[in-house]
Amino acid sequence: MNKVLFSILLMCLVPSINYSQEVNSMIYKKMLDTLLNHSVPEVAVNEFQDNAVIFLDSRELEEYTVSKIKTATWVGYDDFSMSRVKDIPKDSEIIVYCSVGYRSEKIAEKLIHEGYSNVSNLYGGIFEWVNNNRPIVDAQEQSTNKIHAYDRIWGLWLNEGKKVYK
Repeated sequence: MNKVLFSILLMCLVPSINYSQEVNSMIYKKMLDTLLNHSVPEVAVNEFQDNAVIFLDSRELEEYTVSKIKTATWVGYDDFSMSRVKDIPKDSEIIVYCSVGYRSEKIAEKLIHEGYSNVSNLYGGIFEWVNNNRPIVDAQEQSTNKIHAYDRIWGLWLNEGKKVYK
């Protein structure tokens, strides 16, 4: 409960104060460190190699259809089922992501529990990906700068891209 209250407090402070990019980034990282349990291995946007990584998108389908990491496969969160990953070898390098990392951490826990041995959570999620100017694509696999911001509060953490709310 304290983690949730702390996160809400941080989010409420952000619009009322004119932070520099560096301070905003510091607050974002503090929010993530408070929100996440760090129960699975994490990988930063700039830490992994682009070779043979399987990206799993644990956002809702509405978010995924706006944009995604190019090679990502949608697995969802609210209605996640292991049947969506049944064809992925259990020793594959898998990086799960969502908006900021909370939902993907929970899906990564499930994968590890089911015997997947090389699973990581993308620290900061697709928001951090976009904030670091990494490419995303739309449902037609075309490059885009649109990103589903989840809602107006969470969208505060997106510094790059064009925010979409549906």
